[in-house]
Amino acid sequence: MIMPWPMVRLGEVLIRSAESAVISPDVEYCEITVKLWGKGVVLRGMVSGAQISGSRRFVARTGQFILSRIDARNGATGIVPTELNGALVTNDFPLFNLDRERVDAAFLGWLSKTQKFVRLCMRASEGTTNRVRLQEERFLSLEIPLPPLSEQQRIVRWIEEIATKITEAQSLRKKAVQEAEALVTSKHIQLAGERKKRIGEILRLHEDAVLVLPQGSYPQLGVKSFGAGLFKKSPVSGTETTYKRFNRLFDGAFVLSQVKGWEGAVAVCPTDLAGSFVSPEYRTFRCIERELRPGYLANLVRTTWFWKRLSHATHGVGARRERTRPEQFLELELPMPNVDQQAQAERMFEKINLLKHLQANTTTELDAMLPSALDQAFMGKL
Repeated sequence: MIMPWPMVRLGEVLIRSAESAVISPDVEYCEITVKLWGKGVVLRGMVSGAQISGSRRFVARTGQFILSRIDARNGATGIVPTELNGALVTNDFPLFNLDRERVDAAFLGWLSKTQKFVRLCMRASEGTTNRVRLQEERFLSLEIPLPPLSEQQRIVRWIEEIATKITEAQSLRKKAVQEAEALVTSKHIQLAGERKKRIGEILRLHEDAVLVLPQGSYPQLGVKSFGAGLFKKSPVSGTETTYKRFNRLFDGAFVLSQVKGWEGAVAVCPTDLAGSFVSPEYRTFRCIERELRPGYLANLVRTTWFWKRLSHATHGVGARRERTRPEQFLELELPMPNVDQQAQAERMFEKINLLKHLQANTTTELDAMLPSALDQAFMGKL
């Protein structure tokens, strides 16, 4: 049975906190940020007082409600956790004390993760593109359904029990995927034994460079980092790009991002994506016959073991790394089984991939469970 809950203005249960601190140049402070889509209130980093502009900052306290004026419409709201008690925020992150006799902090925290609450924040935000900001008075005038405190606490217990089970299941799924990847890596190393090959002995640079014409339309692909594969992007017309040429992918092409190859932005093109285009920043290679099978390589490039070796082909750290050049890449040496052994391993990898596919489907279902549970809870369906 759905129970009607009274509607209460946020301004009746939220009181703006004005607590602030004078900044000392020789003291180190914690700063807070709020992640999008209900992902939590987290530490932005440590900063010395000398690096902070202005003489004062607002002080966050455990259990306060916080939001981002700019991104509340994108779910950047939440409750300040215990470990961030005393951290600093700017005026862009208003803090609110709760009327604890009327609203439970955990209840409001979970409620703020719902799409309905995000839509309320959208209604309270105004401005032009890139300048949309939440208007505090409008936000505090909005209403939320608010059951009695004892009912709020019961709902929180139910949600947290569900959330714990979902987290445990997600952890098991992640572990299963990691074990499947480890099995691919260990099989590869076992089959290779002492046999090693330079990448230039098993792959050769092969680029089907296509001239970009003003009247042409070019279906685009991108390459995800960490071995996550290719993904489709919107087609680009010849008048929408400054590139003179695109590289057209072919079945079995090994694709390497020169910019992000070091963090696993590599993939093998499957049959259904052949004919799509990538920018010249993505270099393409063809497997050398009788040395490397595209299907085997497709499994290998998904592993952390493979793409971490690409870090040896670049210099620098993070964003300061240089591009991964083909000549550097082709000089890398890897353990590599012969093609007959590769064919044997592919049959085993097919079974592993089926398992990973099932795990991915389950993960998608698990990801959808918590939002569904929150909808039930805050519609009074428990």
